[in-house]
Amino acid sequence: MPRVKRSVSARKKRRKVLEQAKGYWGLKSTNYKYAKEQVEHSLTYAYRDRKVKKRTFRRLWITRINAGARANGLSYNQFISGLKAAEIELDRKILSDLAISDPAQFAKLAEQAKAALPASPASAG
Repeated sequence: MPRVKRSVSARKKRRKVLEQAKGYWGLKSTNYKYAKEQVEHSLTYAYRDRKVKKRTFRRLWITRINAGARANGLSYNQFISGLKAAEIELDRKILSDLAISDPAQFAKLAEQAKAALPASPASAG
């Protein structure tokens, strides 16, 4: 079996890990053994949190839409079903932005949603 000299590739591998670990506290930024472990964990967290970020933003958008809808006399649920009934297709990100930056336009959407909702049986009786 031929002799394999790994010096260059081994150093390259270690340097790559240590560059990724820049800014970590203590030995995690300078010692390869600890840096490798922390970089592995960090990459796992980054992958996981890219998914969590989407959930978090959706929750924020729904909270903002709910606040805007309640200011116009609707619940979030009624507002969304009213928009669907009125065939207005805007995603939650856009609706949230409207609720914050342009309340007048959001109020128009709320009126359209209210008009598209079927009359509730409680108010009819």
